[in-house]
Formats: sequence, C-alpha cells, structure tokens
Amino acid sequence: MMRGFGRRGTGGRGIGFFGVVYLAIGLLVAATHGYLVAWNIPGNILEGLAAIILWPLVAFFGVDLHTLIA
Repeated sequence: MMRGFGRRGTGGRGIGFFGVVYLAIGLLVAATHGYLVAWNIPGNILEGLAAIILWPLVAFFGVDLHTLIA
C-alpha cells in the first residue's frame, strides 16, 4: 500500500514563500499608510499588526484602521 502518495515529505512547517511575500507587501502598505509609527502605545501596535495582516483592505478598499481600532 502506498501511503502519502504525492505528499511533500518535509512536514510543511513554516509559512512558505507566498506567506513571506504576503507579509512583505503588508509591511510596505502599513508603512506607506502611516501604521508603523509610535509603537510605544499599545493601540498603535495593534493597528500596525492589523494593517500588516489586513493589507488588502487598507490598500484596495481604503479601510482606515485608525478609526476602527482606536
């Protein structure tokens, strides 16, 4: 019996290439929209992390996370 036929043998741990690209784009979008400033305030840290993860909403739909989180 052939078990795991066609599966990757490395275990698949980590975020992978596309995850790294997604987060890199998120960093760029968050930096250009002013979410990566004054990280000494907990609300700004939350806004920055949310902007990195939710960058398509910020870049394509113009969602302002400053008003949603603060």
